[in-house]
Amino acid sequence: MDAIPSPFRLPLIAILRGIAPHETLAHVGALVEEGFDAIEIPTNSPQWQDSVAAAVREYGAHARIGAGTVLIPAHLDALVAAGGTLAVTPNTHPPLIRDAVGRGVQVAAGFATASEAFAALDAGAQMLKLFPASVYGPAMVRALRSVLPPVPLFAVGGVTPDILSDYLSVGCVGAGIGGELYQPGQPVERTRQHARRFRQAYLDYAA
Repeated sequence: MDAIPSPFRLPLIAILRGIAPHETLAHVGALVEEGFDAIEIPTNSPQWQDSVAAAVREYGAHARIGAGTVLIPAHLDALVAAGGTLAVTPNTHPPLIRDAVGRGVQVAAGFATASEAFAALDAGAQMLKLFPASVYGPAMVRALRSVLPPVPLFAVGGVTPDILSDYLSVGCVGAGIGGELYQPGQPVERTRQHARRFRQAYLDYAA
């Protein structure tokens, strides 16, 4: 299988679901120091717009900062206002994808079927997100790769360092990692330790 270029230096999207604004800079800083350059703060986190804006101001030169669970135009408006440049969705909604792309935002569109994947690509999505990956597994990725163009595909949902290579070996360029990386309220050092494990798992596979 030919290599598919990743839009990120380290193709692991860090998902900080539930993080509060006063915690954001410490955790994002630790992730950036560990080599992460894609940070997602979901819209169901407290004052997520403030967290995105703070992270962009402090780390926007080092990482692509954005929002996850982007579902409605109001989410996109707030993301753009906060300076975010990455929108990650759990579903395929072509009008929202077209709007985001038209505003210069990179989109990782969530999908669960080949039809949804092609609808997202037709709308302009630059990346695809198989969600929830734990339900579909690597076999789904292998099957999809037989029909999809060479677009970056991320596995999201239940991916751990131990099984990351299973998804990479069948055609994912990387993964989005949420609960296995960050739980609300956890200390920064735990985020750093988890980040190191994921980064090492990726590097071990890529070596």
